[in-house]
Amino acid sequence: MGILFKTIREDIKAIRDRDPAARSAFEVFLLYSGFHALVTHRIAHFFHKKRLFFLARFISQFNRFMTGVEIHPGAHIGKGLFIDHGAGVVIGETTVIGDNCTIYQGVTLGGTGKETGKRHPTIGSNVMIGAGAKVLGPFTVGDNSKIAANAVVLNEIPPNSTAVGVPARVVKRDGKRECDLDQVHIPDPIAQEICALKVQLKRLEEQINSTTGRDANP
Repeated sequence: MGILFKTIREDIKAIRDRDPAARSAFEVFLLYSGFHALVTHRIAHFFHKKRLFFLARFISQFNRFMTGVEIHPGAHIGKGLFIDHGAGVVIGETTVIGDNCTIYQGVTLGGTGKETGKRHPTIGSNVMIGAGAKVLGPFTVGDNSKIAANAVVLNEIPPNSTAVGVPARVVKRDGKRECDLDQVHIPDPIAQEICALKVQLKRLEEQINSTTGRDANP
């Protein structure tokens, strides 16, 4: 139980560090539904590891009713998770989440419905998943990565990457890191594609001009 209380203190600290609206640890403890969902899950997970599956599932369903967050008691969650707002978050049974991650409302960490065994994602440490994003399948999202709001991730995301879109694709990798986890200041994939097309057109024009010049001056 000592380890549990230590983890809860780290969870409170993580929220205070990442949420400018959090005025005190006392406020987080009493008023943050995402924190309540996380603490209740840790209790359910404790019973799940003891193979008291019905009790664990009962606690998780009570958690869902009270907070609007559904976390299967089998999910493994590291320290310092911040579930911001929390409404509509779903975390599947075989999900693994590393340390110091941030998950916004409406996020689903689920399966595709076709796998058995490990069928939910593994989320690395220091990962931010924006509002409404869906991460579906038994792959890994690498450390320090960001998933944009409403993205649908169906394949592995390398560490230190930014993924956006439906289906999601990596638009930034091993680049200069943002000053902090932020679901707004993320590269625009459409603008990047337009820039790439402009570069290709310029190269084609240069090739045509070069070929025309050689033909005109044999």
